[in-house]
Amino acid sequence: MPTKLSEFEFDYPEDQVAQYPAEPRDNCRLMVVDREDESFEHHRFSDLPDLFDPGDVLTVNDTEVYPARLYGKKEKTGAQIEVFLLRELNPESRLWDVMVNPARKIRIGNKLFFEHDLTAEVIDNTTSRGRTIRFVFEGKNEALYDKIDRIGETPLPDYIDRPVEEADRERYQTIFAEKRGAVAAPAAGLHFTEDLVERVREAGIHLVPITLHVGAGTFREIGVEDLSKHRMDSEKFTIPEDTAETINTAMKSEENTVTAVGTTVVRTLESSLSVRKRVKPDDRWTDEFIYPPYDFDIVDQMLTNFHPPRSSLVVMASAFTDFELLHEAYEEAFEKDYRLFTFGDAMLIR
Repeated sequence: MPTKLSEFEFDYPEDQVAQYPAEPRDNCRLMVVDREDESFEHHRFSDLPDLFDPGDVLTVNDTEVYPARLYGKKEKTGAQIEVFLLRELNPESRLWDVMVNPARKIRIGNKLFFEHDLTAEVIDNTTSRGRTIRFVFEGKNEALYDKIDRIGETPLPDYIDRPVEEADRERYQTIFAEKRGAVAAPAAGLHFTEDLVERVREAGIHLVPITLHVGAGTFREIGVEDLSKHRMDSEKFTIPEDTAETINTAMKSEENTVTAVGTTVVRTLESSLSVRKRVKPDDRWTDEFIYPPYDFDIVDQMLTNFHPPRSSLVVMASAFTDFELLHEAYEEAFEKDYRLFTFGDAMLIR
């Protein structure tokens, strides 16, 4: 079982990196990876209801992405500064953790000016590129969020090699998005459409939400060779009581499966266990990093995308299935022209 980062390095066809989602979204391809038979099947995502039984549970992440990338100017010099909003620290005092670029120009005490008369002051250095800023704003928090929404840019991943478009505000959002707080979309949920959700429920399959506000750390490359030394950024999650009850009922039946729609759902469910190895309602932070070997207590199946090398996402997928089998699945995807990464095709590991 691999435990070194270099073992998760691989080449991929860059021309297969999806720049836009499928249209409609559930028309993307779906590779089904059977861990027991070590076999692959090829479907469309719209086939999903046919791959589950009544009483099975699909758990989705209902976080909402906000336009986290802002562009402003530094006081006096007028230098252009990119500010990436990582997370809100305190709504009352308007404090945010951010990344700035170029960082060498931004020091404590500097003021930053944005469009629509929005101003921020740098009050702390957190890392080489990290800062804590305070928005100078009189009014309710919702008014501040409205300004951020107007001036912010959709935080598409770097491997999407095109200008951000206004339509990306909708494209880079799942249909389940309800609770604002993420800087990256839970990619596996992007494939669902309203029609597909209706057919899933008509088939007697439970679809229940959790919330994990995805931070930039989830999609950042790992910087250490020894995986045991990697530390994930903490992310806020919530598991509603009804969701926990539905999942636990399926687990008790021993006939139904619990499927996590995305790696964020896996981390959430596996982070919140009772002493009886059941999901409990919860509302807290997690920095759990799942890497091989790992014993999964809750999740039976995982819906996920095809992820970049050396990422925590591909490492987790490897922990969920045999590393060699995952590698073979990726090679199969490359050969059969699957579309890769956030806007790409999907994989069901069962």
